[in-house]
Amino acid sequence: MLATLYKSFWKTEYWLPPGYTWADLEDSDGITYPHPKDLLAAIPLTFVLLVVRYGTERIIGLPLSRALGVRDPVRIKATPNRILESFFWTQSKNPKKDELSHLASQCSLSVRQAERWFRHRRNQERPLLSKKFSESCSRFLFYSCSSFGGLLIFYNASWFGQPETLWKGYPKQPLQPAIYWWYILELSFYLSLLLTLNHDVKRKDFYGYIIHHFMAVSLISYSYSANFIYIGVLVMLLHDMSDVLLEAAKMIAYAKWKQAQNVTFILFGLVFFVTRLIFFPTKVIYNSYCIFQNNNQFFFGYYFCNALLMIAQSLNLFWFFLILKMFYKLLSQGQVKGDVRSDLEEPDLSDEQLTVRQQSNGRLQFNDATDIRARGVRGTGQLTEAVPVA
Repeated sequence: MLATLYKSFWKTEYWLPPGYTWADLEDSDGITYPHPKDLLAAIPLTFVLLVVRYGTERIIGLPLSRALGVRDPVRIKATPNRILESFFWTQSKNPKKDELSHLASQCSLSVRQAERWFRHRRNQERPLLSKKFSESCSRFLFYSCSSFGGLLIFYNASWFGQPETLWKGYPKQPLQPAIYWWYILELSFYLSLLLTLNHDVKRKDFYGYIIHHFMAVSLISYSYSANFIYIGVLVMLLHDMSDVLLEAAKMIAYAKWKQAQNVTFILFGLVFFVTRLIFFPTKVIYNSYCIFQNNNQFFFGYYFCNALLMIAQSLNLFWFFLILKMFYKLLSQGQVKGDVRSDLEEPDLSDEQLTVRQQSNGRLQFNDATDIRARGVRGTGQLTEAVPVA
């Protein structure tokens, strides 16, 4: 049974163009070709990278965060309460008013006390700034090394300026040792990210990251096995270059260097736009979809790889939309405040402060409604119905 599934999975028509077999990619005369079994080296290297990341975050990330003035907010721990804790994990972390009233009566608390307990408890679950900084620091170092190595590989190659050379001699394209190690490192890195998803900082685009990581592992693995290595390294380089500036912008934001944060964010947005929304469609997707057809026949790998590339581009468009939202904040408010993907720390307010805030919000809503009515009267010369304010 397993042997049959194994043979079916590795059928040549799934991995290679018509007319080629796995025997054509056997090493000979000192020429080495990619072999699917090579990817097994990524398994032990994944755990090595986890150890390296753990050490980097604590030996480099945490001391650097303190040196740059990153300060974790002071948090008040929620008083242990079995009923509220159970509701927090099994029902909702942000209960509605009627749920708060019911819980407060069960615990002999006031509604305000129950509301404050949930606010403190939510804050406890949010990652500290030092953790966010350390995580970004380790990724910044990886993407920097990966991008630098990729630029060295592309330095003497004509793949970027002459995209048609990507398919010269395909699928019998020799494997360079530098490309092999780059592939194994990238695959190990994304496998390590999948293993630590539950422990890493979770943002609002968490599910987008899950899709991205699975897509990256699939694309790296398949492109190596089917010897789409030249198009694969181009994809990795274009994505890693913008990720360097992304992680740098995060670290600067956590350190609250406002001017440097704005400059770095603008540079990141420009590099992201050029590499992922201009070069990626024109140099990668067009190359893989159209130029490949000129010298090769269609097979399963052609459709599968192009489908993964389109998923990657869809995610790029989604993230660029978030970048545009940040640019809007920069233009309207003069600075980038936080990250649209991150949850904000909830302030610990006293009962009096909460009452003042609620009253203030009520006055603002009343003033907004009054202003709308006034504009309607001035604009039409007659009384108009007020637009309801939520």
